[in-house]
Amino acid sequence: MAAKPGSKSAFVLFDVFYEDGTRRSNRKVPAEILGGLDGDEPARKVIQEQDNEIAKASGKAPLAISQLVRVGAKKK
Repeated sequence: MAAKPGSKSAFVLFDVFYEDGTRRSNRKVPAEILGGLDGDEPARKVIQEQDNEIAKASGKAPLAISQLVRVGAKKK
């Protein structure tokens, strides 16, 4: 069943830009860790942990994150 309009999602999606110029879209971050004084900064730690797990499984070194952008966020 689809979510009702206006209901809060359990996750927030981010586009991740890496220092080598690559981009990964729609990375999920739990919504409850975001907001407050730190804003979206806690998402960086969660995504970095996800990248470390992916790198460990693939045998490749994790990439350094240069920028995080919420999916659907207005550009400044």
